[in-house]
Amino acid sequence: MSNFRKLLIWQKAMNLVTTTYQHTKQFPKEEIFGLTSQIRRSAISVPSNIAEGSGRDSNKEYLRFLNVSISSLFEFQTQLEIAKNIDYLKEVEFINLYEDSRELERMLVSFIYKIKERN
Repeated sequence: MSNFRKLLIWQKAMNLVTTTYQHTKQFPKEEIFGLTSQIRRSAISVPSNIAEGSGRDSNKEYLRFLNVSISSLFEFQTQLEIAKNIDYLKEVEFINLYEDSRELERMLVSFIYKIKERN
């Protein structure tokens, strides 16, 4: 699969990155190299690994990158919880980001399953 931009999971992951950047702008400046950076990097990793894996030669390699992507998504969800717990995110912001990430998680799991079926 070479045209990752057509994948709905990639598009949704890109939207999650954009939304994450919008919400983390409000984090304290002292967190720029801490939680702000971590949460942004984990969000960025999701669509990046989907894209990188799509350019690989085999489904086995593609699956490896998709699994990295879903692992980054779990990291992202954990960091959202931390941000909420220390009052960097309002409850409604947390819920919206978390629900978006859960939807993407379900889609990724389904996509991984479909690729495994091809083998």
